[in-house]
Amino acid sequence: MQTYTLKVVEIRQETADTVTLCFKQPALKKVKYQAGQYLTLIFRINGRRYIRPYSFSSAPNVDTTLDVTVKRVPNGIVSNHVNDIIKIGDSIEVMPPMGDFVLPEENNCQTVFLWGAGSGITPLFSIAKKLLNNHPEVKVNLIYGNRRKDTVIFSEAIDQLALKHPKQLKVWHFHTEVVIDERLPDLVQGRIDAGKVLGNLPEEEIQQSLHYICGPIGLKNSVKGALDSRNVPPCHVFSEDFELVKNPVDFEGIQTETIQLNFKGNNYSLEIVKGKSILEVGLDANIELPYSCQTGSCSSCKARIINGQVRMIGLTKQRDDLLENECLLCCTYPITEKVIIEI
Repeated sequence: MQTYTLKVVEIRQETADTVTLCFKQPALKKVKYQAGQYLTLIFRINGRRYIRPYSFSSAPNVDTTLDVTVKRVPNGIVSNHVNDIIKIGDSIEVMPPMGDFVLPEENNCQTVFLWGAGSGITPLFSIAKKLLNNHPEVKVNLIYGNRRKDTVIFSEAIDQLALKHPKQLKVWHFHTEVVIDERLPDLVQGRIDAGKVLGNLPEEEIQQSLHYICGPIGLKNSVKGALDSRNVPPCHVFSEDFELVKNPVDFEGIQTETIQLNFKGNNYSLEIVKGKSILEVGLDANIELPYSCQTGSCSSCKARIINGQVRMIGLTKQRDDLLENECLLCCTYPITEKVIIEI
């Protein structure tokens, strides 16, 4: 896949453990992207290549820079590198924008709900800015969960948007570690409660609205359950996945197997330990395989099955674009002996 280099022109400290990298748009060939997509960053750290996708927090035709926001993860090699090492003036190799967590091309919807928790706000913030600046007829509801006020990413920017678009934007903050002040009606104690948000809205408005969810699996399940009970069509509900959810039941019958991997003319023998994907084992062996999302949402790690059988585990979205002999290495596990994979 083609890559290119972007220069960091600003770094914003959003919270104690979160920064936004602002990249300069290339002068000649502008980077085209959609609100809600992600940018994949490539780093060399201690001699090893690391690839990580980060959602845009900027919005096209709204912000002049290309912004991605990175929250520090405990023991996270890349997130700690970004927060501690990257500085203004650095150049970073990136892949083209990807992702389908975006607004429909033809959208007649008058109400959009954006459900997020923690760093899940990032693509929602991009979508919100796009709607508020380009679709003044659409009502935007931002529902955002955090532990407390000082962990709210984009806190000041969200407040400014609410002041600028008081009739179009409604913000709900849910905090789990605070005592609620009755003078702040839009601040609710506890985890996000979809029922409280949807409670007084007309049935017709809810059923015709669009919903974007980005956060932990518990948030997605609770919001989707509430929407299903209000008869919101599944095609109106979109979710962004940052990690594969592995059900132990899916690994029944899978054992440690040794496979052959053909990559760029080289043959590798890899022992795929039960529970680890072919991509994980390949990267641990310092094979610089192509990949990006690691959730089965993109096709960067697509490979061909030459021999044997494999099983893809953890896909949250149906992939109808893969041929019968194709798989995604990030979620693929051998289920027979003598598996041969080519990429």
